[in-house]
Order: sequence, then structure tokens, then C-alpha cells
Amino acid sequence: DKMLQKRKKELKQKLFSIVANQTGKLLDPNVLTIVWARRFAAYKRANLLLSDFARFEKMVTNKEYPVQVIWAGKPYPEDDGAIAIFNDIYWKTKSLPSCAILTGYELWLSGYLKRGSDVWLNNPRLYHEASGTSGMTAAMNGSVNVSIPDGWVPEFARHGKNCFIIQTANDQLPVDERDRIEANNLYDLLEKEVIPTYYKSPAKWVKLVKTAAKEVVPQFDSGRMADEYYEKMYSD
Repeated sequence: DKMLQKRKKELKQKLFSIVANQTGKLLDPNVLTIVWARRFAAYKRANLLLSDFARFEKMVTNKEYPVQVIWAGKPYPEDDGAIAIFNDIYWKTKSLPSCAILTGYELWLSGYLKRGSDVWLNNPRLYHEASGTSGMTAAMNGSVNVSIPDGWVPEFARHGKNCFIIQTANDQLPVDERDRIEANNLYDLLEKEVIPTYYKSPAKWVKLVKTAAKEVVPQFDSGRMADEYYEKMYSD
């Protein structure tokens, strides 16, 4: 367990070197680090965590239980809505030393983000996520999924055992109201479960990391997928 924790800090430092190179911000490997990284699209709600900015700012400036947040990705060049979300995150977090937004999400950067994160945040609007494969590889690399129960997640999730699930709103409500409720649920989850577990119960956190890594393989790896295709579709 100690070696796992030590290795995670080493990998966080490698990621933070990239953050420093892009943004000039120096992050701390001893601090709980949340990463949201994927294609910028409106339904993925990259800025959901900023919905109540006062509450968000209080969380990322907490001295006793500090939190760092990294966003990464890029919108399509003509997706003005997604570009606006990217810019909104940039300007709102520019003055916060514990927050950074990176451009790009290529394979090499994706690898560093997954290995260097403590929490892999996934908060799309329910029923919009086709799969969410980044969460699978994050779990394989010692990052804990905090996610809406969509895409692959319901097949894997055991709340508090191998991940944390964001409670969803009634899907009959208007979109804006669902966003507001689910943002509030995300704050509650982080403040009441995720952050306290990381800082107050490190042994429980490490167990959660190890359980997730064990349970995500082999069910969700590409080797199983390729074997299944061969056996079920091509073997005859």
C-alpha cells in the first residue's frame, strides 16, 4: 500500500510538470487531485463543477483538506458552445493556483492525466454517454471514478467500494433544473464522502483504488473484447 501511494505521488509529479509547462501553475502531489479530461461537448458538462462558484471556490481554497482540479481537452473548431465552455473555465479559474486547464487530450497527455489523477470525474447528462472508456483506463491506473451512472459505469460500479456515483435528478425535469440538482449532488458527494475518505481514511482510499483496478480487469479491457469478437462472431 505504501509503495502504491509513493508511486501515485511520483506519477502526479510527472503530470504536474506538464501543467506547469502549459500554465505556470505549480501543483502539490500531496493534494487530492480531480481531473476532468475528454472532448469538450455541451452534454459532457465540463463546467458543472463551477455551477455554484462560491461553493467551488471554498472547496479548492480549503487549507485543511485542499483540492486541486485539472481540466483538459479540446472542442471542435466550429463548436462555439463548447469553445465558450472552455473559455469560461479558463477565465473563472485563472486566478486560482489550485486549478488548471490544459489544451489537448492526445494519447500521451491522456496517459499522464489518468496516471496522475486521484479522481477521474465524469458528469455527462444522463443517457448521453455512449461508453466512457476513459474511466476504464483511469481505474486501471489507480484513479477513482466519480461518475454519473451512465455508459459503462452501471456495469462496474459499487459505490464506495470501487468508485463513487453522483446521484441523478428526475429525468422528467427541465435540463437546467437537472443540471442544478446534479451539480449540488456532486458538491455533496465530494464534500461528504470523497474528500474525507482521501484525507481521513487513507487506508480505505487505497483499498478502493486497488479494488477498482482489480475489478475493471479483465471485464473491461480490449483483450477480452477482441477474444469475444473472435469466439462469438468469427470462430465458425
